[in-house]
Amino acid sequence: MIYLELFWSFIQIGFFSIGGGLASLPLIQSQIVENHGWLTYTEFADIITVSEMTPGPIAINAATFVGARVGGAAGAVTATVGFLIPTLLITFAVSYLYTKYKKFNRVRGILSGLRPGVIGLIANAGATIFLFAFFRNGVMSADINDIYFFSLILFAACLFVLRKYRVHPILIIALSGAAGGIYYSLFGF
Repeated sequence: MIYLELFWSFIQIGFFSIGGGLASLPLIQSQIVENHGWLTYTEFADIITVSEMTPGPIAINAATFVGARVGGAAGAVTATVGFLIPTLLITFAVSYLYTKYKKFNRVRGILSGLRPGVIGLIANAGATIFLFAFFRNGVMSADINDIYFFSLILFAACLFVLRKYRVHPILIIALSGAAGGIYYSLFGF
């Protein structure tokens, strides 16, 4: 039964995730965390972090990791296939229609109208990850004990190094992961 639920959830996500992998993250979060309760917000944020670091599209990686977490190897395959089927169908249909009707102003207008919505979805996913990375329980709080100061300092340092010295992002990911691993193994959360 869990495999059917996984498949159906990711079919829905696949059909409605317009705008790429980052835009699908709020849909995955809604299905996996809020509707089914398969993962907590913190576990979901961890899966997104791992999905961003592994090669390949973030949404497919997230589907695979969520499926593996919920249903093992068979769950990983089920969720990934469920996500890919609608994506492939929509891509084939849209590419055919775009090729046929790309000269029409209305088609260009529709595509231009989708951009702000996609940016909103990506901003929502970024805000959710931000809250769970820096605040206990993912809720911004005035209580100083609810703030992960090490995470904030590490984020600021990484952002500074990326912008100022143009260090390769993979090196930043590796170094921040090592720093986080050392800090949290010594001092805990």
